[in-house]
Amino acid sequence: MLMLLASLVAVLVGGSAIWSKHEPLDRPKNQFELQQTGVGGGPITQSVVMEPFSELKYKHIARQAFDYSCGSAALVTILNFHLGLSVTEQEAMEGMLERGEKEKIIARRGFSLLDMKRYVAGLNIESAGFRGEVKDLLSLEHPAIVPIDYAGAKHFVVLRGVRDGIVYIADPSAGNIVFSLKEFATLWDRNTLFIVYPPKNRPILGQLALSDMELGVTDMDRVKDKGQLQMMSTVLPMERVINGYGGISIIHR
Repeated sequence: MLMLLASLVAVLVGGSAIWSKHEPLDRPKNQFELQQTGVGGGPITQSVVMEPFSELKYKHIARQAFDYSCGSAALVTILNFHLGLSVTEQEAMEGMLERGEKEKIIARRGFSLLDMKRYVAGLNIESAGFRGEVKDLLSLEHPAIVPIDYAGAKHFVVLRGVRDGIVYIADPSAGNIVFSLKEFATLWDRNTLFIVYPPKNRPILGQLALSDMELGVTDMDRVKDKGQLQMMSTVLPMERVINGYGGISIIHR
């Protein structure tokens, strides 16, 4: 019994000595200290900032409020996070209804690229629609709104850029996602893209530009199918969209 008590006292004393070497310090929210093994000089501490995946997934994206409002949300994503304007999705929807063909918009339950062009023209912002090829996406200087046909549904998304054969998409519904260039080519509807040009008298915010450490989200089903050497067609695409399965990060250094 005495030996047991002595052991406990020794553990407590030793633990307190260790704890005293690493007293908790005040630090900014979401910043943590990681202990790492140094080279030759002992352990080192590196400060890192951690963000919830739920926030990273939709970072710099205006999430669509309705199932039919992907077009207005994609447009607001560019206006807010690329051009640096302050516009809500509701304001954009009301503006497009006011300047567009209201009866047609209501009938098709959605906005067209022409509706977007008329709306941004009212903001004194230039825009243009194009028909392009996959190779044209490699040299885009601005993010573009593109229509895709995914899981049997027409959908507007923002194409942020292409890097190393990966297409980075800001999706108002699914968040920041990626496709291979080959797969995106099969989804791209009529090779159409719509570019909103920044005003010449003000700098762009540029938060949609690809960074050196970029987060791309890949469905776990895609990873699983590659590992099992199965065709993607064996997994229902719509089921993945509805359930919003988690993903992995693709980081370019």
